[in-house]
Amino acid sequence: MSLPSRRALEELGVLQEKVQTLGGPRNVALRMFAASRRSTTLVAQREFWLEFCWLDQEYRDAVRRLARFCLEHTEGLEAAYEAPPPRPRTE
Repeated sequence: MSLPSRRALEELGVLQEKVQTLGGPRNVALRMFAASRRSTTLVAQREFWLEFCWLDQEYRDAVRRLARFCLEHTEGLEAAYEAPPPRPRTE
């Protein structure tokens, strides 16, 4: 197994950060939409739904990119995070 390059690890970090960054606003929009179903007009509900759909689409795209990257680099990433094999004792 080969270790992933520094560039691959940096790309992984960027992809993970994007998922986390988009997750927050997506969750807020979902909560706002859920609350709007009980307290606002149909027009406002539709606006909240459209906002959530847009953010959800961006979030899902980021998750797909991260998943694709992980599938393409699985072998190298596993090697990077595995513990080194124990050394034999020589006594």
